[in-house]
Amino acid sequence: MQPAHPFYTAVVAPPRLFRVIVPVTDIDAAAGWYGAALRMAGSRVPPNRHYFDCGGTILALRDITLDPSVAVFRPNPDHVYLSVDDVEAAHERMRLAGCPELSAIEVQPWGERSFYGRDPDGNPLCVVQAGTEFTAH
Repeated sequence: MQPAHPFYTAVVAPPRLFRVIVPVTDIDAAAGWYGAALRMAGSRVPPNRHYFDCGGTILALRDITLDPSVAVFRPNPDHVYLSVDDVEAAHERMRLAGCPELSAIEVQPWGERSFYGRDPDGNPLCVVQAGTEFTAH
């Protein structure tokens, strides 16, 4: 048996996820869509971002059309998961906001009560009922 690596033996606080970037093609339209879907205004961070504080983790919309270093738009490859107190109300807000590919609310095999959809730029989203989040703990 090999001894533990010295980097893993010290007692340290785990890292805290503080920001998730969601690429968009129109910052004003995306901020309006997410504002309606999340029922919060968020705040503009010039020149090309809009931040939503989701319980201490920032959901950051980033308009890649305003960034000359990005040549091609690509939506996030996998879902951003949001936990809410009222999944039915969140589903209705997403429906009214015109959420593409909006699924029904279902209980997943791992116990989460959730629904899936995409934002207008094709970024995949999952909204989960608080208290049913699967965290492997």
